[in-house]
Amino acid sequence: MTPGPPGPPPGRDLLAGKVVVVTAAAGTGIGSAVVRRCLAEGAQVAISDAHERRLAAAHDELAHEFGARVWSQGCDVTAEEQVGALIDGAVRRFGRIDVVVNNAGLGGTSSVLEMTDEQWSRVLDVTLNGTFRCTRAALRQLVAQGRGGAVVNNASVLGWRAQPGQAHYAAAKAGVMALTRCAALDVAGHGIRVNAVAPSLAAHPFLAKVTSEELLADLASREAFGRAAQPWEVASVIAFLASDYASYLTGEVISVSSQHP
Repeated sequence: MTPGPPGPPPGRDLLAGKVVVVTAAAGTGIGSAVVRRCLAEGAQVAISDAHERRLAAAHDELAHEFGARVWSQGCDVTAEEQVGALIDGAVRRFGRIDVVVNNAGLGGTSSVLEMTDEQWSRVLDVTLNGTFRCTRAALRQLVAQGRGGAVVNNASVLGWRAQPGQAHYAAAKAGVMALTRCAALDVAGHGIRVNAVAPSLAAHPFLAKVTSEELLADLASREAFGRAAQPWEVASVIAFLASDYASYLTGEVISVSSQHP
């Protein structure tokens, strides 16, 4: 019998003293898990999301547990002014930023034969253009601060692999990978690192709502462990990339997957 997932490890202060900004941080997915992992690792965290009500609920829950170490501001990553306001707000609240985790993304399923321009453009604007806008704003702030820092982008193994109905999402995630590599070289001289994770399959309630049980079961069966990753398992790799333990890693895309072609 394939063993189930282990429990999350305790925090080790990997991010003690750092200020981390996380997009799409509300709800039950990878973003929320990243916030909790960063807090467990000693960081102060600015959380954002396009869903104001969900963000407010997440902030209240986290603030009850972690107090003033958590701050929130709504942000639609398709709007440049909101992205700028998020970074500026985090700096006003905490005095600086050290890490930005670009988790916001949008998926969907449609064959290229039926896909509309609107479907294509919407996924690209949130997933790729949104990551670009947030990366640009983060890097400008980190360069101005002059003390290094890190950006971690959430890509996907679909940036490498083919799956029916995922042309828009796969193209966007492949773009995130290329953006990560090129942006890393643009700021290497400033001591700033830009990396990405590429999860294969992470189980959370929202994914279950938009994906059939049959497809999820098929994808899980292809994983070496016979199961999907838990969101915290992806978040732990993101926390590593955000930390000083990854000081020599930049322009890399780390596959968080047990699936092999």
